[in-house]
Amino acid sequence: MLLLAVDTSGKNGSLALARVTASGSALKIVEEVALAGGTFSAQLVPQTAALLEKHGYGKGDLAGFAVVSGPGSFTGLRVGLAAIKALAEILRKPIATVSLLEAVARSGAGEGRVFSVLDAGRGELYVGDYELGPPVRKHNERLLSKEEFFAESKGQLVVSPDANIADIARGAGFRVEQVGYPRSGAIACLGWERIQRGETILPEDLEANYIRRSDAEIFSKPKH
Repeated sequence: MLLLAVDTSGKNGSLALARVTASGSALKIVEEVALAGGTFSAQLVPQTAALLEKHGYGKGDLAGFAVVSGPGSFTGLRVGLAAIKALAEILRKPIATVSLLEAVARSGAGEGRVFSVLDAGRGELYVGDYELGPPVRKHNERLLSKEEFFAESKGQLVVSPDANIADIARGAGFRVEQVGYPRSGAIACLGWERIQRGETILPEDLEANYIRRSDAEIFSKPKH
């Protein structure tokens, strides 16, 4: 059983091919492939085909998909979700969506309550408030100004791949764990967990979790 995982949420992305063990209890990453930012739409489909062919597989061997649904780049997320939606419709296979904020939270070694934090630009932060179990429980995901976030309860554990955020959080009195940016192999593992629990969605229901509204929505004038 093969699982394809895709992340096109950031400046750069990646895709991973993973194989489920015969018992179904574990996932082995076959290979990860980096995707250069700005050209996801041109790379994603041919890179997927090349990855499958390299390892002796075809599209029909895919049994499921895991994809980052947000937060992140509006354009990048749309490209990744559109590709997965098309493949899942054709192959009639399940899709598991994964929040990048959950992937960050679970990249660390901490337990209990964790704030996962990503730079959202414009002086703002994407903040995931998670309870790391088992089971993992999401309290909320928010878009906050830096001032709003650093007014949160001190002493909480902040997990972030961003060195600047980590330094500022330490200075503000948070406990901090800096982690690597989650790659698609980690997304595959989280997606497989969801598929095992039956937490999948249909292609027509696949949508991005932007958290922030687009500029078009922010600046559009109401119609009278």
